Amino acid sequence: MTLLELLEAEGIPYERHRHPATLSAQQLAQCEHLPGWNIAKPVVVRDETGFTLCVVPAPARIDLAAVADALCVDRVELAHEQELSGLFPGCELGAQPPIGPLYGLPTLVDYSLLDGDYVVFQAGSHTESIRVARSDFERLAQPKYARIAALPAAKT
Repeated sequence: MTLLELLEAEGIPYERHRHPATLSAQQLAQCEHLPGWNIAKPVVVRDETGFTLCVVPAPARIDLAAVADALCVDRVELAHEQELSGLFPGCELGAQPPIGPLYGLPTLVDYSLLDGDYVVFQAGSHTESIRVARSDFERLAQPKYARIAALPAAKT
């Protein structure tokens, strides 16, 4: 099932935007003229039990120690690029949507993404994004929440 098929099957209203290619979540925010705090940036980590899709706002970095604590494991590391293509079939490398259940992955979301009314994210392509209500994003992602983002000083 693709992201768009999932949105349709679940009856979730969404906006689909086409835009020039963006290679980062922060570029997506600039292209869409939106605050980076509403852009969901997926980061895949792995530990001894497998992969987890972590989601932080575009301006933030992932705190690997905090992720390990949230997952109750000794340590996590970033997944390698060659591993990502196998995890997200049909997606361009680095443009995977932050919806772990769509790919059989648990999703761990930083609390800072609870602040906005909506979430915007790549739709599997560097030239398409999706905007959904935050509550619908939560329904799709079925996340566990934790403080996993290293936030810039302005948002701490």
